Amino acid sequence: MSLPDVVSREQWLEARRRLLAREKEFTRSHDALNADRRRLPMVKVDKEYVFEGPDGQVTLAQLFGGKRQLVVQHAMFPGVLEHVASRDTALALASRAPYDKIAATAQERGWTVASWYSTHGSDFNYDYQVSLDADRGQAEYNYRAEPDLLGGDRSAEMPGYSCFLREGDEIFHTYSAFARGTEYVGNAYTYLDMTALGRQEDWEEPKGRVAPVRGGDPTFTG
Repeated sequence: MSLPDVVSREQWLEARRRLLAREKEFTRSHDALNADRRRLPMVKVDKEYVFEGPDGQVTLAQLFGGKRQLVVQHAMFPGVLEHVASRDTALALASRAPYDKIAATAQERGWTVASWYSTHGSDFNYDYQVSLDADRGQAEYNYRAEPDLLGGDRSAEMPGYSCFLREGDEIFHTYSAFARGTEYVGNAYTYLDMTALGRQEDWEEPKGRVAPVRGGDPTFTG
C-alpha cells in the first residue's frame, strides 16, 4: 500500500499552507460558481404532477409544505432537514416505484418515508430526465443523449436533484443536477447551494435574496 510521506512538523506545515492557499482559491471559485447558479433563469411548471406518499396523493405544490423552495432528490430506490427548513426550503425524495414498494423496502431497511413519494403513473421522472425509457424515446441524461445507459433493458432509473421555487400560486423549475454533479450534495449547505435563493446570507451574490430565518437554528450561517 502506498502511504503519504513521513516528514517533520515544519515540512508538514509548509505543505499544508500551500494546499490551504489552493483550497481558498477553490472556495472563491466555488462561491462564484454558486452565484452564477443562482443567476440562472427559471421555467414555469405548467403540468400538474401528483405524487403518492404516506398520507395519500399530494401535488407538487403540496410538497413545498408552505415553504418558498423545494429540493427533490430523485431516489433510484435507495441534522440537514432542520437547517434546510430554516431557509424556507423543503426537501423530498421521489421514486418511480409504486408507493407500496417504497414503504415495504423502507420498513425492511429501517428507512424513514415521511418525505418519500412515489411518482408512479406520473410524467415527473420523465420530464426531469431521471427515468430513461426507449419506448418513450427518452434517453437523455445530464443534458445529453445517453443511449448506452439503457444497456440491454428498455428502461433505466438514474439519480439526480431538481430544485423548484414557488411564487404565489406559480411554481418554477430553477435547477437540476445529475451524475457526478450530485457527489457533493449531502449537507444543508450543499442542498441550499443548488437553490435559486441559496444560503440567504448577506455575503452571497447576487444581493437581495436574504430571507428571515423561519424555524430551525437561527445561528446557521455561511
